[in-house]
Amino acid sequence: MIPVAILIHVPNISEGLKWYQKAFPEAACVYYSESDFTALEINDISLEIVQADEKVSAGKKGTVVYWLVENFSDQLSRLEERGAKLYRGPMEIENGLTMCQLEDPFGNLIGLRGKVT
Repeated sequence: MIPVAILIHVPNISEGLKWYQKAFPEAACVYYSESDFTALEINDISLEIVQADEKVSAGKKGTVVYWLVENFSDQLSRLEERGAKLYRGPMEIENGLTMCQLEDPFGNLIGLRGKVT
C-alpha cells in the first residue's frame, strides 16, 4: 500500500483551496467534473481540501503529515508569510534534519522536515 490522498478538512472549501494553492505552489490544480471536485496534485499525492462537518471538523486532532523540504528555513518562512503559525518546534531530529509543525488558518497542522541551510 502507498498513500494516495491527504484530506484536509476546512470550514470553507473555496478559501481552503486558495490558501493551499499558495502554500503549495508546485501543486497542479485538477478539476474532476464527474464528481465536481478540485484537488491539488503533488507528485503522486492528491491534496484534497474538503468540507469540515459534524463527523470530521477542521483542526488539530492527531494525525500530522510531514513534508520533506529541501530548505527548511525557506519553507518555514514562506508558509508563515502566507498566514501559517508555528505550533511546535523547530527541533533537531535524526539524520541532520530539523522538523516543526505549523497551524494553517483553519486550525489544521502541517509538518515540515528538512535541512537548515
